[in-house]
Amino acid sequence: MSKLSNEKALLKKALALGMRYGESKGVVKFEATDSAEDKTEYVYRLLVHDKIITPLPREQESLPNMRHKLALWVNKLQEKVDAA
Repeated sequence: MSKLSNEKALLKKALALGMRYGESKGVVKFEATDSAEDKTEYVYRLLVHDKIITPLPREQESLPNMRHKLALWVNKLQEKVDAA
């Protein structure tokens, strides 16, 4: 997987969108004490469960790969918005 040039910013945006999505569905309430790792994993698994993103193969499931997958997701969303 190639790293995106602005991956940190994209991940931050992906977590914000994913957290808002989860809270609006009423399936989760994030706390200020939740770690970034916990939020990343929860948002990734929620989006996979709701079939918004495709899952990583089991042997590739790791926090860095989940972060990258979320960054790719929000990058795709931005491209769609920019194209419209």
